[in-house]
Amino acid sequence: MDAAGSQVVDECAQYAGKHQSGFITTQGGNLLCSKIIHLITNNHVKSQVSAVLNECEQKKYQSVAFPAIGTGQAGQSPAKVADEMLDAIEEFASQKSVQHLQTIKIVIFQTAMLKDFHESMRKREKSDSSGSDSWFSVLKSYLLGKKESAEKKKHVILKKKVSLVTFEICGESQENVDAAESWIKKLISKEYFESSISDELIESFDQRHIDALEDLQRRNHVNIQLDDKVSPPVVKISGLSRDVCSVSVEVQKMIQKIKDAREEQYKAELLYNLVEWRYPGGNDIFVAFDKLTNMHLEDAKIAKKQYLNVKIKKKNYKVDLNTLQASDDQGNTVNIQRVSKSEGKL
Repeated sequence: MDAAGSQVVDECAQYAGKHQSGFITTQGGNLLCSKIIHLITNNHVKSQVSAVLNECEQKKYQSVAFPAIGTGQAGQSPAKVADEMLDAIEEFASQKSVQHLQTIKIVIFQTAMLKDFHESMRKREKSDSSGSDSWFSVLKSYLLGKKESAEKKKHVILKKKVSLVTFEICGESQENVDAAESWIKKLISKEYFESSISDELIESFDQRHIDALEDLQRRNHVNIQLDDKVSPPVVKISGLSRDVCSVSVEVQKMIQKIKDAREEQYKAELLYNLVEWRYPGGNDIFVAFDKLTNMHLEDAKIAKKQYLNVKIKKKNYKVDLNTLQASDDQGNTVNIQRVSKSEGKL
């Protein structure tokens, strides 16, 4: 309230006792926002978040930022609050009538609390079905921002592998020929196997992944088909059972790498709201590291590591996390900064 300024304090005093739906709305004051919604304290976090989200949609606001409601003086469990807040956001995001609110942020001031919200997201991802508009996908689109609709999905084409084998069967009678044909078909069906892998992350496959699939197809007795026009996309593998199994494992590894990269990016986004590491950019101005490097520096500090190798302006530097100095290969040294956004201090 101090940061918002006296104008907001006066508005709160003016509207005191006149609140409806458990909150009052004031101007943004000195804060970098157009409005502030002040909640009346209660222990029903989910209903409070839902009320605010519906109010934002009704007022046609495009974005809203929440603190971890109830984890301060109210003393509620961060894990419980994380579940209730994300439950409310998930239910709101599932409404087909939502048109205006595009971005929902949760600003977490205590680093230790970050793991509770991250774990709540992970539980939803594990329990989520891989449907075309899965709740988890919709939820992430609000928390991390929606992609521009102008971005059109590019369909990828996998080269077909054609290997034909022709059997010519000769016999003393049609009965013997039919028996031989039946025996060959049984052998083929015994060794032949099909596997389908369906996952929404397959739509993220780029040319590198297509090249890898073609290489797997070339080196093994399999045929691979990629159908990214269905939702979720599907990779179909058919051929000799032993090769189908090994290729399926490789495709699952490709999907897992994409998932790990996205999860790391998501963690980096969350951490960037708490801490910002900076390096000298010239003219006494410090520039923020990219979000992944920012996370790696913070993780190294928390793990009490002494050094971490990073890149600054495309050059290799070794950061001393105790002195906050970075040295390049020629021995040149620069100072770096660690800024806590919750406190505004180094």
